[in-house]
Amino acid sequence: MGYRSLQSCIADLEKHGRLIRIKEEVDPYLQMAAIHLRVYENEGPAILFENVKGSQFPAVSNLFGTLDRSRFIFRDTLDKIKTLVDLKTDPMKALKRPFSYANVALTALSALPMKTGKSAPINFGRTQISALPQVVNWPMDGGPFVTMPQVYTEDADKPGIMNANLGMYRIQLGGNEYVMDQEIGLHYQLHRGIGVHQTKANAKGQPLKVSIFVGGPPSHPVAAVMPLPEGLSEMTFAGALGNRRFRYFYDAEGFCISADADFVITGTVMPHENKPEGPFGDHLGYYSLQHPFPLMKVHNVYHRKDAVWSFTVVGRPPQEDTSFGALIHDITGSALPSEIPGLHAVNAVDAAGVHPLLFAIGSERYTPYLKERRPQEILTIANHILGKNQLSLAKYLFIAAKEDDPALNINNIEAFLKHVLERVDLTRDLHFYTRTTIDTLDYSGSSLNSGSKVAIAVAGENKRELWTELPANFSLPRPFNIFKMAMPGVLAVEIPQFIHEDDIADALIMLDDYVKDTDLTGLPLMVLCDDAGFTAQTINNLVWVTFTRSNPSHDIYGIRSFTEHKHWGCHGPLIINARKKPHHAPELVKDPAVEKFVDKMGEKGGSLYGVI
Repeated sequence: MGYRSLQSCIADLEKHGRLIRIKEEVDPYLQMAAIHLRVYENEGPAILFENVKGSQFPAVSNLFGTLDRSRFIFRDTLDKIKTLVDLKTDPMKALKRPFSYANVALTALSALPMKTGKSAPINFGRTQISALPQVVNWPMDGGPFVTMPQVYTEDADKPGIMNANLGMYRIQLGGNEYVMDQEIGLHYQLHRGIGVHQTKANAKGQPLKVSIFVGGPPSHPVAAVMPLPEGLSEMTFAGALGNRRFRYFYDAEGFCISADADFVITGTVMPHENKPEGPFGDHLGYYSLQHPFPLMKVHNVYHRKDAVWSFTVVGRPPQEDTSFGALIHDITGSALPSEIPGLHAVNAVDAAGVHPLLFAIGSERYTPYLKERRPQEILTIANHILGKNQLSLAKYLFIAAKEDDPALNINNIEAFLKHVLERVDLTRDLHFYTRTTIDTLDYSGSSLNSGSKVAIAVAGENKRELWTELPANFSLPRPFNIFKMAMPGVLAVEIPQFIHEDDIADALIMLDDYVKDTDLTGLPLMVLCDDAGFTAQTINNLVWVTFTRSNPSHDIYGIRSFTEHKHWGCHGPLIINARKKPHHAPELVKDPAVEKFVDKMGEKGGSLYGVI
């Protein structure tokens, strides 16, 4: 659907019963986020907040809250876009079947960005940062944040829109040491496109010009999060997906302005100027803590006449960004396997916070003459995966051979883990990467950005039948005596809070001795945790606790473990210490008073009656 603006998308969604209006005055401090979370949890519609306390501007959220709604928004262009991405990964298809792809090629050509005059809707008025909806998602957040921005920067060596970067990086509007209306904070990792641009500007001693677009046609925020093939501009992609060319102009100060956006904040980032940013409730389900990040000096805040502030809420998955991820996979599902020889599928497991855990399936075709099949080619594939863009942030990679089960599904968490645990040789199949980089938002490592990885690769026949319940005579010594089966082959073991982390290694020596004569073949994995009942309650709880609260090099142990020629393994069960550690960030907890407020809105006569 070729929406000219965010307003036309809102009208279309409302017409088809896919959007509700909240007419009551709602506080942007916690209340708006709480409403969004509750509606999302109930797979509800998009939400238009008409009366935002402290701001003249309405706000919209949950636009992309379900994959079905995203497909509806882009119902006229989605198939063409999938073909366009497919063509980018395999251009020979166009040569072999030119008439089949001619329409798609014209779509790409017509999507080129279009420079327009300054009489564009965005030039209607100017405002200040303090006049925008000051949305705060979680009680410990450092201030209000922009959570659905499109951050535009240009390459100092190759200026112009075709070499520009459009990314979605969080923006702190106030709080901490920021001077209101004059300064805001940018949070991004230096390997991102904007980080490359900043590095080049720094080298020249120049300020980096930044334009932050909010709102606009829904294709624009999608383009900002798309992992596009190199050489494909986000602005061109936005035009193709939205069936409307990306319109822009440069203002008097030389900043690029999105003509169709609802708001544009312009400003400069000076070399090496930082201020504390955060805390912020993030997608791992914890707060990312306060750290110095680039400071942006605000120049102007543009808005259109009927401007609507677009936002989302970030927290423990699943959230709206989960649906974003599903849409991205829907569009680019075939792209990554075509870039890595032998790779058939890869999944950044959303329930585990996305970055901590990857599942992958690859071909295992090396040395077919060996009597026993073992992981070889898939180890090469694993190294390739862990060196690829955002996938390089992963801590745990489980990779299996397609030949062992052609029907294996990377999106079925329990079935995939069961396949791995049935086949893993714990003396051979664990491969560690120590003292390396992990996600900035992950505090399980030893310091910011610093941690470890482990690739667990399996190939061959089943080696064990997994326990589905514990044997009648099974027992473990104190403090390991509270436990619960979480899934076949996995035992969640609760460790009392009074057991200090420094004592875990010694306690495990005692455990090792206690079970030395016990056959634990059907129990290849134990997870040490703070609450065995919660951890074992659902498969999502299991992977969230296990993989967000552990650093492989520090927190993986094993029964009868050994090191041989610098290779670590174990003869008994693998043990992952997934307790909360003193250096971990606090987890996200909702405000009880705000939850009661949302409850009342769901009662008869409230705006959320029948929705939540």
